[in-house]
Amino acid sequence: MPEVIFHIRWPDGHEERCYSPSTVIHQHLVAGHSYPLAEFVARARAGLNAASDRVAATHGHPCSRAMGQLARIEAIAARMTTQDATVFCLSLT
Repeated sequence: MPEVIFHIRWPDGHEERCYSPSTVIHQHLVAGHSYPLAEFVARARAGLNAASDRVAATHGHPCSRAMGQLARIEAIAARMTTQDATVFCLSLT
């Protein structure tokens, strides 16, 4: 299953390398687009859950790495003080 690395820039300027075990993340995030924080988290959640589901369908178990990535995204977003801030998707490779 082809993995995808997506790079994002958080509202505080911090850039992060994120992991998806499947190209299905391309259906949820687009390189070069900014998303309001809540929308980004929702899109990442949907994309990483779909990616994990694809792993489960192939290997019989969900992808713990995708779920760990989602947990990290949700934890960082929860610490953001400005909920109307935006997350920029730099690339998906």
